[in-house]
Amino acid sequence: KGEPKNGIAEVERLVTQEKVVAIIGAYQSSVTKTASQATERLKIPYVCSDSSSPTLTTFGYKYFFRASPHDAIFARDQFNFLKDLEKKGKKVETIAVLYENTEFGSNVGKEVVKLAQEYGYKIVADISYAANATDVTSEVGRLVKANPDVVMHASYITDAILFTKTFKEMGFKPKAIMTFAGYIEPGYLPAVKGDANDIIVRSTFALDLAKNKPLVAKVNELFRKKYGTDMSENAARSFTAPFVLADAINRAKTTDPQAVVKALEATSFGPNQVIYPWEGVKFDPKTHQNVYARGILVQIQGQQYVSVWPFDSAAKDVSWPLRPWGQK
Repeated sequence: KGEPKNGIAEVERLVTQEKVVAIIGAYQSSVTKTASQATERLKIPYVCSDSSSPTLTTFGYKYFFRASPHDAIFARDQFNFLKDLEKKGKKVETIAVLYENTEFGSNVGKEVVKLAQEYGYKIVADISYAANATDVTSEVGRLVKANPDVVMHASYITDAILFTKTFKEMGFKPKAIMTFAGYIEPGYLPAVKGDANDIIVRSTFALDLAKNKPLVAKVNELFRKKYGTDMSENAARSFTAPFVLADAINRAKTTDPQAVVKALEATSFGPNQVIYPWEGVKFDPKTHQNVYARGILVQIQGQQYVSVWPFDSAAKDVSWPLRPWGQK
């Protein structure tokens, strides 16, 4: 259910009753925050696949490791993209930041505000809203009034759908809608269809990466054979953690937690062992964050996610600015 109290209770049940020797997951950062507190107390290795709050690797935990990027990395990607765009003659001056108010969204908001100042952009609106909101006309009204060049939105899927529909209804059309998380979940495109076109999303993965990395196509073929659909970014991010953990257990030759942690600390995956444009997986000795994890930006074009940044490895040119809602 994405509830922090369930995360901690489930970890305790899995460890004490099911006798699991390690944990992988979770999706919501707020759940991972409590779940990792439990694994630390119970001395059980935890390899995080999805949760992206930067704070999760700042607690000095011994048993917690994260394979994927965090939102400080993703947010910097967004600003580096805007700077690269300026070199192409497309200038941005003002930004609105919009975010759901749990561990994930709140930390994205902080990072965007901090980086906007560093990169020389003006924040004209800083708007948080309740996770799982059912009406966002007030928030969108504030965005319309602020009239930013770009809105950066951190959401989960239900609010991504709701905001997209409300943006259209209220005629909110900045130069770009740049987003985190919800807009790339598998249920988003079927819900909003062509209205999603031109929206930019932070990602770690796109199927078109197969052009330079054949492993992506091979893994996706296996995934499609099993599940009847292509890999989403969420599925791809969840894909690596079990392999990292299995590799550590194999090298440790035991499931003893101390030995597995030691093996995780020595993890050294190369570029051909991951399905992302990374150098591999290697954990920082202090934070246990994967030092090679980085993001890309994808844009929804023709109701498909295509890589558009970094420009030198992109599959398609970015469509800029956002087209009017009825013309997508």
